[in-house]
Amino acid sequence: MASNRIRNMTDEEIEAAARSDPDARPLAAEQPARMKRVSGVKRLRWRLKLSQAEFAERFNIPLGTLRDWEQHRSEPDQAARAYLRVIEFNPEHVAAALGRVDSKDSLFGRSMIQDCF
Repeated sequence: MASNRIRNMTDEEIEAAARSDPDARPLAAEQPARMKRVSGVKRLRWRLKLSQAEFAERFNIPLGTLRDWEQHRSEPDQAARAYLRVIEFNPEHVAAALGRVDSKDSLFGRSMIQDCF
């Protein structure tokens, strides 16, 4: 079994095996500094297969704010993080809720929640 073989290898043998495998080479010391962390917001957007403009429009997030989050110029505050978790959990329902104004839940054609702001 491969797992037993690896367990019986010395650290030097493991490193030599890793260096000989072109797909598993250890990073050089300067490489991690050049690597960029992908934001969770961008991973969510990619998972939903949406462009920045589509994601911003669908979920009513200012495009500039979305870009700032994705490029690590700013971080979502606590309320925005909660909203993003709801989007992640059920994006279809969030999009439907934002786009729907049900006549029985509206006052003069506007969502009742809009009247609070």
